Amino acid sequence: MESTRAELAAPTERLAPRPHVVLLASPGAGHLIPLAELARRLVDDHGFAATLVTFTDLSTAEALSGVPACVATAALPAVPLDDLPAGTSMETVLFELVHRSLPNLRAILRSVGAPLAALVPDFFCSAALPLAAELGVPGYVFVPSNLTTIALMRATVELHDGVPPGEYRDLPELLCLPGGVSLRRTDLPRSFQSSNEPVYAHLLEEGRRYRGADGILVNTFYELEPATVEEFKQAAGRGAFPPVFPVGPFVRPSTSSDEAAGASACIEWLDRQPTGSVVYVSFGSGGSLTVEQTAELAAGLEASGHRFLWVVRMPNLDGNDGHDHEDKQNPLAWLPAGFLERTADKGLAVAAWAPQVRVLSHPATAVFVSHCGWNSALESASAGVPIVAWPLYAEQRMNAVVLEGSVGVALRPRARERGEIAAVVKELMEGADKGRAVRRQAGDLQQAAARAWSPEGSSRRALEQVAATWKKVTLAEVK
Repeated sequence: MESTRAELAAPTERLAPRPHVVLLASPGAGHLIPLAELARRLVDDHGFAATLVTFTDLSTAEALSGVPACVATAALPAVPLDDLPAGTSMETVLFELVHRSLPNLRAILRSVGAPLAALVPDFFCSAALPLAAELGVPGYVFVPSNLTTIALMRATVELHDGVPPGEYRDLPELLCLPGGVSLRRTDLPRSFQSSNEPVYAHLLEEGRRYRGADGILVNTFYELEPATVEEFKQAAGRGAFPPVFPVGPFVRPSTSSDEAAGASACIEWLDRQPTGSVVYVSFGSGGSLTVEQTAELAAGLEASGHRFLWVVRMPNLDGNDGHDHEDKQNPLAWLPAGFLERTADKGLAVAAWAPQVRVLSHPATAVFVSHCGWNSALESASAGVPIVAWPLYAEQRMNAVVLEGSVGVALRPRARERGEIAAVVKELMEGADKGRAVRRQAGDLQQAAARAWSPEGSSRRALEQVAATWKKVTLAEVK
């Protein structure tokens, strides 16, 4: 009879609703991809149900295609934004979009069938945190970037403690952050370089709301920023900042698009190259060089004498570029005349896209010329590939400082001209001094990234701690 009772009880247990986590992603693949991977781990490893909420206005079908099947998605209805002045910055549009979408987000949160366990907005959506308090559930901010990004936000907020409303102060010319990171003002994202920037006040308000979060989840891992992690632990102990949990690296898995013809061509070409012989060049989905920079990079790669796989995107054509191409929509048409023919035996240039995770993890790939977007940085770290740092915009210059200085897995050309580019590529590929040290550190970091998600790894333990807290709150509500 006991076995019969167990069999009868099993279906009821299976039907018991799982605690539900709702995650809110701001637009852009760089934000959506790691948040989707966090959601997958919450479902697969910790037994939660998860819904990833996006914005209809600015989200793309391409970015959503990478969301794991186990994660539900919900799109917030479009809201009117046509009353915003012409020329409003994208950041300001985003913050306004979040504010105007809060009633719709509240409706989604109230419609969740299972017990709501937590609300996790990403770091541009902290305006949603009061909804967590309203519903009596934990509110955690997700940061798709590194701890230095949060340290910058925290420093900005602390600079304004006690300052009258409406008064804004510039950050110092040299900003010293936890972990020994020193940033010149020109290293900061443009929005932080001057208190006169229109979006500066929005970012300050965003950072102030972080103090009201129950915790901060960051797409990094302990071994990548150990001193910064420890400083944040001390701040949390003093009550100066919410507890911070390094729960990365979240690296996007291979998708069906990786099996497309273009992807196969890249991998087949790499398969024919010697181990550790290829320089991979890519500047992210939103990065573009000028025509002049494209020419200098091409000349530098050619002068280095090394094999390369270059994902070429359309150059920035602002201003008079002095060229007249028949096929202006083909990125390869903007490469210097004769370059492809001269390098045909050593290089492969592809238009617009390559399966980056597969390329970086391929045995032939040795060096990554990168814009230092954080997703790309973590993909490189997870593959053990050192970086030639070529930051373009947003927080990428700051990331480059961290990767070159405190982490030690990157080198940056002193100037973006062919001689410097060739010299840095050669140093990372074959250098016996600085290049060897960076290559060794990249290999060590690869092992550390793998350990972070091992059964006793730092990131696994951190997420287990958060998940246990959420489940405890959910059980208390159910009782």
